[in-house]
Amino acid sequence: MTDVLDTPPPELWLARHGETEWTVSRQHTGSTDIPLTERGREQARELLPSFEGIDFDLVLSSPASRAVETAELAGFEPEIDQRLREWDYGDYEGLTTVEIQRDRPEWFLFRDGCPNGEDPTGIGQRLEPLLDELRGMSGKRIAMFGHAHCFRALAGCWLGLGAESGRALTLGTASLSVIGVEHGRPAIAHWNAVPLVKSPTPASTLDATRRS
Repeated sequence: MTDVLDTPPPELWLARHGETEWTVSRQHTGSTDIPLTERGREQARELLPSFEGIDFDLVLSSPASRAVETAELAGFEPEIDQRLREWDYGDYEGLTTVEIQRDRPEWFLFRDGCPNGEDPTGIGQRLEPLLDELRGMSGKRIAMFGHAHCFRALAGCWLGLGAESGRALTLGTASLSVIGVEHGRPAIAHWNAVPLVKSPTPASTLDATRRS
């Protein structure tokens, strides 16, 4: 006997933008609007096969041009959501971790945050209202185009572990990840992967049935 749950969970697809000059140099890129490189545009186009044949109920993007262009080259016309902007690095904008640690040897973003920018609590407070809205989109599939540190914090919040737990997750340029729910609990289905195994229905709908 199979019982169908009344409210199947949503499924979130997270696509990090393609390469920029600052991702190559490993500079912290928050509010600075650095465009994609030609390689970054090529990476964005390479996302197309992973999205083919899959329907999305909502497509969102960070306002940064590198995220919007990645979405467009992957075949979407996204809605802009300011809450998906990258971590605010404050005084550390444009610096590399090596440069920051010359003055603060023990500095770690997911613990210490940035002076005149965001810390893990702050970015969590920015992302939780968005996640609350998405949690209410029962049975929907949502694509989001954005940034590494923001998405790592977002995944940590989705899992109920807090933004700081994003320290354990890494994201490459133009990577694709999927988070959803399994057996009633938030879960990661794919992480930092291209291409993904495609399914005509959200993987999270597997949680919509239970056997007794």
